[in-house]
Amino acid sequence: MQNGVILLHPLVVALGNNHAPLHQHRTNGNTPFGAALFGLCNGQFHKVIHTFCFFSFILWPCRSQNFSTRLHCFCSNRGKATASKHAGLRDVTAIFWAKTAEAPKPSAAFQAFRYIEEADPTLLLFRMICIIMGVSGSGKTTIGQLLAQRLGLPFHDADDFHPPANIRKMQQGQPLTDLDRKDWLEQLAAHIKQWEAGGGAVLACSALKEQYRITLQSIPRTQLRWVFLEGSRALIQQRLKNRTGHFMSPELLDSQLATLEKPDYGIHLNIALSPQELVEQVVTNLNAMNTLSEFGIIGLGVMGKSLALNLAEKGVRLALYNRHVTGTEEQVARRILEEHPHIPGMQGFDDLAAFVASLERPRKILLMIVAGPVVDLQIEALLPLLDAEDVLIDGGNSFYKDTARRTRLLAEKGIEFVGTGISGGEEGARKGPSMMPGGAQKGYQLVQHYLELMAAKDRRGLPCTAYIGPEGAGHFIKMVHNSIEYAEMQALAECYQLMREYLRLAPPAIADTFAAWQQEELNSYLLGITVDIMRKQEGGGLLLDKILDQAEQKGTGGWSVSAALEHGVPYGPLTEAVMARAISSRKAQRVKAATLYQHTPARHSGNAQEFLGQLRGAYQACRILNHHIGFALMRAVSEREGWQLNFSEIARIWTNGCIIRSELMEELVELYKTEEELLLAPSIIRRMKGFAPGFARIVAESVGAGIALPVFTSALNYYLGYQTAQSPANLIQAQRDYFGAHTYRRVDRAADEYFHTEWGQP
Repeated sequence: MQNGVILLHPLVVALGNNHAPLHQHRTNGNTPFGAALFGLCNGQFHKVIHTFCFFSFILWPCRSQNFSTRLHCFCSNRGKATASKHAGLRDVTAIFWAKTAEAPKPSAAFQAFRYIEEADPTLLLFRMICIIMGVSGSGKTTIGQLLAQRLGLPFHDADDFHPPANIRKMQQGQPLTDLDRKDWLEQLAAHIKQWEAGGGAVLACSALKEQYRITLQSIPRTQLRWVFLEGSRALIQQRLKNRTGHFMSPELLDSQLATLEKPDYGIHLNIALSPQELVEQVVTNLNAMNTLSEFGIIGLGVMGKSLALNLAEKGVRLALYNRHVTGTEEQVARRILEEHPHIPGMQGFDDLAAFVASLERPRKILLMIVAGPVVDLQIEALLPLLDAEDVLIDGGNSFYKDTARRTRLLAEKGIEFVGTGISGGEEGARKGPSMMPGGAQKGYQLVQHYLELMAAKDRRGLPCTAYIGPEGAGHFIKMVHNSIEYAEMQALAECYQLMREYLRLAPPAIADTFAAWQQEELNSYLLGITVDIMRKQEGGGLLLDKILDQAEQKGTGGWSVSAALEHGVPYGPLTEAVMARAISSRKAQRVKAATLYQHTPARHSGNAQEFLGQLRGAYQACRILNHHIGFALMRAVSEREGWQLNFSEIARIWTNGCIIRSELMEELVELYKTEEELLLAPSIIRRMKGFAPGFARIVAESVGAGIALPVFTSALNYYLGYQTAQSPANLIQAQRDYFGAHTYRRVDRAADEYFHTEWGQP
């Protein structure tokens, strides 16, 4: 096995005649070699193995004092070695040089180098190119030389590569043109490739324009670091006057400042600090930047930011990106880092290419952006920067058919696409949401660890996330979740309306009633927040009374209604929840109609406590029906699409983190292990029979009093229709056949036979 050979050979060569057992090298450090490796690798055995490999295949072919010094400096700067460990490292190199008799083949060295780079990139971070840029007189050469010495890397000054014609022009005080710089920049770009392949370097180069920097970007962005030195004109002018023996004329400063296009990336340093302080800042920043991020997030609105903080606090190295929109979205990622300095491991970007380059491969990127065409545009911008096997996760409320289309499109390009529904709002995203990933299963497996880290935990401590199914299954389930959410909210609104308008209860009494329900098997997130809302005061009055009664929506409820119609699934109560929001939006018409019709609902005149008891039962029945209908839609689409959805598991991941979490959902986890239809479960049948009389009375009495109950009424109609063996639909079929010759089937003939009658003839 190739990797096995790569690992075995350096173990043999590096240990040589040192017969101490391997476990001593990694545990008690009884040998200089073992002590040094153990210290260098922080006691992590996989790094010990990689470092053995490193010494055997990489150091020997390159053995020189310079290379040994570079490794020594690298380990020191990475913060992985104390003074005593430095001494141990010197012992390691000395023992290694003494014990190695012959060099392995160059091809083996190359294989080992690539193996280590892929297995543990942090061992090879010194292979970078660091470009110190700025106008003449900013201190590029001084800082570059000091930094190169600190990192153990060779130093190069770009001025040394200028052709004689360029030098003569600058000596005469003539600024260089872009054409003058073209060959010079291309030559530097070629050298940068060579230097990177040879182990890295520090380059001092003015690189004033972005187009110059693009030319110099001849290696992967992950291997090139920019350091921009900036300061006041007066300070730079003084330095130029004090400088001797340089061909650059001080008179060229103003032309350089006019040409300068400051980068919005890289390390920015103020040259007013001492050279030693500047180098320390560069090293500190490089240490932070040189570790590739495990996971990236695009879109740092409320949800994206909350998910980022959620992951970062769990120790995940994150890259954050938000678009730059002048005046509205500027330095968004950087501000998050500044606002949370206590949370390590985050890098901020507003340059998309730099963001992608900062990620480990295969890259894992979560899109938290507005659903619709924006997602397609973002994917289009990302594609040139991605490689096969990279994973894109769409965490927005995308339409499931769009997700299916994107999954197929990206699969053709080798990109894994995971459409993921996320529920929980800002609080859920921060503390742990419910997550519904679908799409490419291979892609899901690559990001499963991160989704499980982010997700809420159920009562058994399991993450509230699981693979849902192929293509758009994850977003479909989230769409249905939102539809149930609409109906649950509307049902509570109708309970509130009956208590306040029909029973004339004061808000504190309504809050107390809901709080009592919360303690009596009706516990749910939505009921809990409704209690808080009913008690929230502002300016001496109920805040709720100051909120305009126009309910808004973002479209997922409507999508569910369309899906139900497409698949022929009765969806009455959940449809009515969407329509209730629609009619609420017509505030002006409602106010005008109330005046014209002089509509005043009647007041309840009977036993209020008895009514509340029946209302509680009606609310329970309505909730059971809402969930039954939502799951029925999921079942119908799953069967048609071949998704093989696990409804018990879907209920489980909805038991925490999401908006519709409740005691009822906990019950559904068990029921859906054995039942296909909720309303046919024996325990549900018994309860619904008990609720039915009061449910019917609540609807009849309330509608009779002039109070609209769209979800309650539709739910009751669904319940009654669901258990009606002989419906009047036979008349509808006869009517259809009468005016349109649509035919009909008969109860006294085979089910696949169709008939037509000439109804107008005797």
